[in-house]
Amino acid sequence: MKTKNSPITDSGFTLIEVLITSSILVVLGGLVLTLIYITTRTRLSTFQNLMNVDQTNSQVSIMVRELRNIQTGDNAAYPLEKALDQEIIFYSDMDYDGETEKVRYTLSANQFVKGVIEPVGFPATYPSANEKVKILTEDVRNGIDPIFYYYNGDWPADTLNNPLAQPVRLSDTKLMKVYLKLNTEDDPSSDFILESYTQLRILKENL
Repeated sequence: MKTKNSPITDSGFTLIEVLITSSILVVLGGLVLTLIYITTRTRLSTFQNLMNVDQTNSQVSIMVRELRNIQTGDNAAYPLEKALDQEIIFYSDMDYDGETEKVRYTLSANQFVKGVIEPVGFPATYPSANEKVKILTEDVRNGIDPIFYYYNGDWPADTLNNPLAQPVRLSDTKLMKVYLKLNTEDDPSSDFILESYTQLRILKENL
């Protein structure tokens, strides 16, 4: 029995369809890779920040202990030698060896730096050329904001004169605050804040 011929239909893809499909897959693949990259970078940045904060927090704890145990230098110098917004110099037996070291903490650009000078000779001197310098962190974001705040014996009742301004810091400081903003990225919205108070025991008055 004869039948009418049916129209022939192609079941494959045309070249244009293949190109369009390939282009879509390439775009989708690029978006997926970009998302993975962004997610990985964010996690890595967060991890680096947390590691930096943890390490710096340990160094701040050491600094607070040194400040708490501030004392007269072996050259009879006053315990607190310099009291600036982003730099402090003081005397403390930081390693408990019976000798009083001259200790300096300062901010240089984004680097928080510690310098230590051991006493030499008798009577003791502290040659600046002997200073051993160590970078504690390179990710400080304080900018022009102070790292060190100074308070007298009437704080917190006295908010008018506190934090102390120059030049009375050297003579009136009894308590201090350390305030650091840390971030491996230049993004203020994700800054980590380290804040710590300490009494200067040898200088305190009924705090």
